[in-house]
Amino acid sequence: MGNLFDFSVVLSNIPKMLAYLPVTLEITVISAFFAILLGLLIAMIRIRQVPVLNGLSKIYVSFMRGTPIIVQLYLSYYGIPMFLKYINYYNGTDYNVNKIPSILFVIITFALNEAAFDSESLRAAILSVDRGQLEAAHSLGMTGGQVLRRVTIPEAAVVALPSLGNSLINMMKGTSLAFVCSVVEMTAEGQILAGNNFRYFESYISLAIIYWALTFILERILAALEKHFSIPDTPDEKVAAKLAPKEVAA
Repeated sequence: MGNLFDFSVVLSNIPKMLAYLPVTLEITVISAFFAILLGLLIAMIRIRQVPVLNGLSKIYVSFMRGTPIIVQLYLSYYGIPMFLKYINYYNGTDYNVNKIPSILFVIITFALNEAAFDSESLRAAILSVDRGQLEAAHSLGMTGGQVLRRVTIPEAAVVALPSLGNSLINMMKGTSLAFVCSVVEMTAEGQILAGNNFRYFESYISLAIIYWALTFILERILAALEKHFSIPDTPDEKVAAKLAPKEVAA
């Protein structure tokens, strides 16, 4: 049995794989940041029915949600260099395709993919904001931009947080596919280790433990954020929550 499975290999693999944790976190954090920005932009385009852009955004969301992320990674990895070569050929430029870091392809792909999902979550959250609050904000003399920044986005963010959190967790686990773009992260390192000692099962057990631990930590952080930013469910509870500090002070 000792020859079939060696738990000591599992334990020895974990520190070696964790050495590439910064790469996984870099892809996750940067991609998530740009995904939320792009997702919010797409959500606003869809809500306001912007001519032309609304139709294009629907096609974009449908394509990104309807194709596997691994296919999108290949399209990015091979498509972006081809596009730059096309620009060089027809415009006489000299962009060096070989100097583009592979991790950039991965970040672009995950950001674009995640933005499609985030846009739907944000759109639903924005539409869920109470119209009465928006009308009250306008009656106070707020401009459309101020209402968006001070009322719509803060309240929509609370509603969208669970969905965005789930998408973030899925994206973090999805970074294990970054190796298809020649990026060495934890999964790629696990494959390298397994190729060296032929302990494939032990290597993937090590990876499973690491991703499970990361997911658990991220779930706890997201749960704390949801609790911190949660808002009362009923108007009476909202009023009570606002008056409570004043009553205590009195």
